[in-house]
Amino acid sequence: MLTPERHRIILELLEQKGVVKIQELVEATSSSESTIRRDLSQLEKEKKLKRVHGGASLFQQRSEELSISEKSTKNLEEKRMIAQYAASLIQDGDCIYLDAGTTTFQMIPYISAQKIKVVTNGLTHLEALLGQNIETYLTGGYVKKTTRALIGKGAQEGLQSYRFDKAFMGVNGIHLEFGYTTPDPEEAAVKSLAMNLSQKSFVLADHTKFNEFTFSKITDLNDAVIITDEIDQEILEEFSAKTAVKVVK
Repeated sequence: MLTPERHRIILELLEQKGVVKIQELVEATSSSESTIRRDLSQLEKEKKLKRVHGGASLFQQRSEELSISEKSTKNLEEKRMIAQYAASLIQDGDCIYLDAGTTTFQMIPYISAQKIKVVTNGLTHLEALLGQNIETYLTGGYVKKTTRALIGKGAQEGLQSYRFDKAFMGVNGIHLEFGYTTPDPEEAAVKSLAMNLSQKSFVLADHTKFNEFTFSKITDLNDAVIITDEIDQEILEEFSAKTAVKVVK
């Protein structure tokens, strides 16, 4: 089968199913796994799909953002694993920034370090942080309805008062070319500033965020360590060439 015909079949299956496994594509095209992997790499470069662990999927919506309640039920077990590892990186006496988001929220029950200070722009984080007797500061700013994040000029001005040992961030997309992205430019600006004010930044993201990009760039890949769950080895190698990636299982 010629390459254009394989590509047509791959894209048609993706349109029908949203996500397809490599083995499905092997059978549908009567091709080898190595050939399909090359096809997926080429189609990804053409921005027609994104590779995921064991297959490929369509790109997600780039401008709309799910609400906190919608995000909280997605990939929950993966988020907990990532969050537990991230929390173990916090040391006694650290001053940290905890970004708004469902994966960073999952860190809070696992924080065992003592005498730490937390600055956050996540309204949903407050109850859990105070329940852990963690000294907590809010950035201030405008409340974004969908994510319950504090954003805008007030949030940025509030952040300027602090410096952090570590920042733990959520993102909507991680892309080799476009770096870390999120749909809202104002939220992107707050995330970028918090990372700039931190000695070390960690992006917490499950495997679905890789090879995705949304409207607003936060910063380049090498500005943070990525903490994620199991991802395709080929994808891992590509991103590891750009920045440190910690895979937790």
